[in-house]
Amino acid sequence: MEELIMDSYGKVNLALDILYKRDDGYHEIKSIKQRISLRDRLRFKEIKEGVVIESNHPQVPLDSSNLVHKAWEKLSSLTGIKRGIKVFIEKNIPVAAGLAGGSSNGAATLLALNQLWDLNLSQKELMEIGKDLGADVPFCILGGTALAEGIGERLTPLKSFSGKKILLCNPGIAISTAYAYQILKLSNERIDIGGIISSIEEDDLRSVAEKMENTMERSIIEKYPIIGEIKDIMLENGALGSLMSGSGSTVFGLYDDEEKMEFTKKKLLNITDKVFNCKTL
Repeated sequence: MEELIMDSYGKVNLALDILYKRDDGYHEIKSIKQRISLRDRLRFKEIKEGVVIESNHPQVPLDSSNLVHKAWEKLSSLTGIKRGIKVFIEKNIPVAAGLAGGSSNGAATLLALNQLWDLNLSQKELMEIGKDLGADVPFCILGGTALAEGIGERLTPLKSFSGKKILLCNPGIAISTAYAYQILKLSNERIDIGGIISSIEEDDLRSVAEKMENTMERSIIEKYPIIGEIKDIMLENGALGSLMSGSGSTVFGLYDDEEKMEFTKKKLLNITDKVFNCKTL
């Protein structure tokens, strides 16, 4: 059969507030997630059995730990369909970078298998299945802008915040979410999530940029000062606001001026080659 091509988009957190550690070991959070234009491209082909994963990127796991594999296992066990898939992951989203690259690939696999296997599952049903794969997977199916609660799986769509200029910079440090939580210093100070939502509803880019916060940022910057340095470079060169996304290590800046964004990009390319001009979607 012909291959099915799926785009697999990254996300940033415009805000991330870690509220407390739950009895089950997970952390209760409140976050605003935003889809961005940086994307991987996945090529699916049906094969007789099993899952074969290939990639252009050496850090992409090709075994059953990959969320592509887990998504196939989940849908196969739910439907009884055992037909295999071969997937080539053209990886553009940095790995272990706080951009939900792996979760996005898992989400794209659920969407692809829904087509290939003629399952006719609704978006809501796919999001429910995605919860078992990871807290970011349901959002990667939903897209847009959303308030995330619980462990990140409870989503409320927000007014679109698309078309905003966003510069991403990844210093090449892979930070696992588990490690980020391990070194996290919880605070009693809450982030003004409601205020950010109001600014999104008013489509006020400057106000959103100024209010952005991430509870995880301080402890990660203490461990990896380069993340703070990248933030400073963005803020000193025209970013309206800059923040570490998720558990890091990617930093993003929101801009209203293309020239300033390009100027910042040139400066950051002296630090790392992983600098991307994007837009919010």
